[in-house]
Amino acid sequence: MNMPAGKLTNGLIIANVVIFLLVWLFGWEQDAILRGGMFPIRLSGEFIDTSVYGWLVPAWLTPLSSAFLHSGLLHIGFNMLMLLFCGRFVEQALGPQLMAVLYVAGAYAAAIAQFAVEPASMIPMVGASGAISAILGAYALLFARYKVDPVGPIPGHVVRIIWLTLAWIGIQLMIGLATSGNLQGIAIFAHIGGFVAGLVLTRPLLEWRFRSA
Repeated sequence: MNMPAGKLTNGLIIANVVIFLLVWLFGWEQDAILRGGMFPIRLSGEFIDTSVYGWLVPAWLTPLSSAFLHSGLLHIGFNMLMLLFCGRFVEQALGPQLMAVLYVAGAYAAAIAQFAVEPASMIPMVGASGAISAILGAYALLFARYKVDPVGPIPGHVVRIIWLTLAWIGIQLMIGLATSGNLQGIAIFAHIGGFVAGLVLTRPLLEWRFRSA
């Protein structure tokens, strides 16, 4: 299968890589994460003393700003590889505008899921993994090759969504163990939130695209 073109996908990859290189070259890693990372406690409305920390991205915008920050080469490399190979196919199916909607929705769904589990956490969440998880959810739903049979009263398409979600959870657990030796190095629930957003939003976005065509 030839990989389709994808202007939005390519643009997102370029933006992420350029930001990563600038932050790395100028030694801004800690400062960028502090100012632009998604801290769950900030979404709780906790006051942050800006006289101590300096200027911060507004809390409501950090789910998006944090999606353009990465903690290392392995982090950004894995994310951009997944975005490259899945994003172009999803962009072909949804179009660039609706894929952008899905990407942003995935970033916010990831942040909300992580916040729901750890609302008082002061550990920053960074990386495009949540947004890309939404793209992966759409890709899995759009390009799964095998028909799924219903299980009792549960329709086949719902069974597929459940199966894909559980599979993605398992993959995230394995990645966390492989990269850090424990599950503290990866925002598991953020990935799950983004992936579920992709599963839920793909069909309505497709219907919107073809209804508007």
